[in-house]
Amino acid sequence: MATEGDPGRDTVWVEKYRPRTLREMVGQAAIVPLLAAYAEKKSLPHLLFAGPPGTGKTTAALALARDLFGSEWRQNFLELNASDERGIDTVRTTIKSYASTSAIGGIGFKILFLDEADNLTAEAQASLRRTMERYSQACRFVLSCNYSSRIIDPIQSRCAAFRFRLLRPADVQQALERIVRAEGRTVEPAAYAAILEASSGDLRRAVNLLQIAATFADPVTTATVKDVATTPFKDDIQAMVGAALGGRFDEARRLLFDLFSERGASGEDILRSIHTFLPDIPEERIPLAEKLRLLDYMGEIDFRLAQGAGERIQLETLLARLALPRLGPPRP
Repeated sequence: MATEGDPGRDTVWVEKYRPRTLREMVGQAAIVPLLAAYAEKKSLPHLLFAGPPGTGKTTAALALARDLFGSEWRQNFLELNASDERGIDTVRTTIKSYASTSAIGGIGFKILFLDEADNLTAEAQASLRRTMERYSQACRFVLSCNYSSRIIDPIQSRCAAFRFRLLRPADVQQALERIVRAEGRTVEPAAYAAILEASSGDLRRAVNLLQIAATFADPVTTATVKDVATTPFKDDIQAMVGAALGGRFDEARRLLFDLFSERGASGEDILRSIHTFLPDIPEERIPLAEKLRLLDYMGEIDFRLAQGAGERIQLETLLARLALPRLGPPRP
């Protein structure tokens, strides 16, 4: 899992230990063999990689290019981020210019990797569809996105779609242990469990958390991980939700404030953690019907947060609903 050259000790571990070939990737067992078959046959269609962040979409595209082109991969691979260049001018200039030129070497085509393609405007996607049709012989497009529903149907129909899933804890730990051995660090077994809980299947987040924790302590302990992690842990959510369900709203608000101020957690992460914890709450405390109403309300809060609503106010309203003797539908 070493990168090209000889990266220094201070290199970001996510890049330093990014797998260079498909064979080095962990997880995504249903996807990697198919990509390896494309590389072996020196032929592939347009590809669409969809899935949550940190699941290996960019790594798979880079590894595929290396396996396909060998030492000439840099001359035949262009990576663009649609979050930075999302308009139609990018498609008409940068993308079209690259796609229309000939590949170097004997493969006959090159690869254009468009990361976060779901951020392209509808007009840009329509222009991209025409470009993909016109230059399909000289260039293969690999599109990466978090939400495939935001990609227009004409583009989806022209791509082989691969759905990347959150990585299993065993796969994430395997990758972390490999980094720990390479760096000569020590991590207590319980600290791995804390990293896995905080990362929730996101390998990039897990590696970043490991590096931060290893910067502050060696060996890395559970306490170290909890000190540097911004994601709420299950015991944090249990305490806060338990206080709300027990009618101790002021205590629940204080714990929520601590997550924001001391942990530095985001509203989205706190809401996601509550959503994960909700099924574990016994029905004698929250009946199933009320859980369903809560889930519906949490969907509304998630939408409001995505639109820029105040995190603390939105989550306090959720705690208030938990603290009520009986939950009812939200007021208009």
